[in-house]
Amino acid sequence: MTVSRALLVVLLALALAACATGPRYDTAQVDPDLTPQRLAADAPDHVDQPVVWGGVIVASENLEDRTRLEVLAYPLDRSQRPRTGQPPRGRFLVEHPGYLETADYAPGRSLTVQGQVDEVVDGRIGEAAYRYPRVVPDDLHLWPRAVEAERTAPRVRFGVGIILTN
Repeated sequence: MTVSRALLVVLLALALAACATGPRYDTAQVDPDLTPQRLAADAPDHVDQPVVWGGVIVASENLEDRTRLEVLAYPLDRSQRPRTGQPPRGRFLVEHPGYLETADYAPGRSLTVQGQVDEVVDGRIGEAAYRYPRVVPDDLHLWPRAVEAERTAPRVRFGVGIILTN
């Protein structure tokens, strides 16, 4: 293999790596119709179920030996990113063993989690009682913050000037 051909292969590999998206969690054992809302209603039938869920973090809290994330669930797109333009599918808790930086896992950030539901816990949203499916994660993917698109429209401005002379 010549040097130019080897360089081309390396550059092509780097270009393809730059196009890499988010996680590719195996969903073969996952029920795609099982939402947090449905699981909370039918809890005994679905405890210990593997899930791949995503959504937007509503709250994050560091506890003594774990970090708890409250997530508003949304359906996932083909790259397993939450589709926040769709109706939400309920809320769930992620109980991550150990420490996660809550400045990174902050409210408003998008997250995809692969794990297993270990139980449904009672909680509150404001004054309302709520049943949260609790997920013990095998893996978490925190999506990058959305970058504001640059303006592509031309910026045309007009002004009025006054000249004063003595």
